[in-house]
Amino acid sequence: MTRMPAALGRRRLAALLLLAVLGAAIAGPAAASATDYTVDPATITAQESSMVSLLNADRTALGLVPVRVDSRLMAIARARSADMVANNYFSHTQPDGRNVFDIITASRITWYSAGEIIAWNNYPMDSTTSTANRQWMDSPGHKAIIISTNFNYVGVGLAVDPATGKKLWTAVYLKGPDRTGARATLAKPTVGTGSTSTTQRVYLSWSGADVRLQVLTAGLRSFVIQRQIDGGVWNTIASTTYRSYSLAISKGHLNQFRVAATDRAGNRGAWSMVTVDLR
Repeated sequence: MTRMPAALGRRRLAALLLLAVLGAAIAGPAAASATDYTVDPATITAQESSMVSLLNADRTALGLVPVRVDSRLMAIARARSADMVANNYFSHTQPDGRNVFDIITASRITWYSAGEIIAWNNYPMDSTTSTANRQWMDSPGHKAIIISTNFNYVGVGLAVDPATGKKLWTAVYLKGPDRTGARATLAKPTVGTGSTSTTQRVYLSWSGADVRLQVLTAGLRSFVIQRQIDGGVWNTIASTTYRSYSLAISKGHLNQFRVAATDRAGNRGAWSMVTVDLR
């Protein structure tokens, strides 16, 4: 199921086949009983991560950019699957009348288009993920969402019926603003000439780029460089678009430097760190 947001004035709904019609996908081992079927939450999380990898492998096999995981969509997808288990239904519309687009909007998530695919099976935990992925890829409507060039983020949720072992899968795709931090990597620092009896000049350099999305990549904006002396507080020493920096530092101290990149949407990525030990 896909839709454009009402805010854009295009309430267009393209109904996709529900996986209930894929009869072969329902086949599987006999359901487990309520007395012996339990699933560790960590196992579910691992299966969800595996599903994201499979869905992105479907995309990269066609030369498409992987979609990025959005924690907000993960929460929505998990809640959707859990609701289907709790209320014993299989539909894009919940018993309360809401669908995923209503939930995305109520969550105050900015979105330009979105899609949801759902699946269920009774396969064991070691094969439920690949089975659901195959179900989706064997259905033209669901496959169209997985390999769409219009989405840049995804959330995947798995819920398991504690009485029967039935697995309910939901994947929520979204086209939205870039929320992924840019990348920066510090090279090994160079301790160069220009030293005095008390100082040493250090040259820092780094590479960086914004993480590419399928659509709406914000683009790299700048870097911030920070310094820590002898395990003290981190202080910003530069905010720049350049990719190198030099400074004279006092001998006899342990210096750590770190750099992070920020994209044009204001998303800062992880720190990259190096150490200069002049003790």
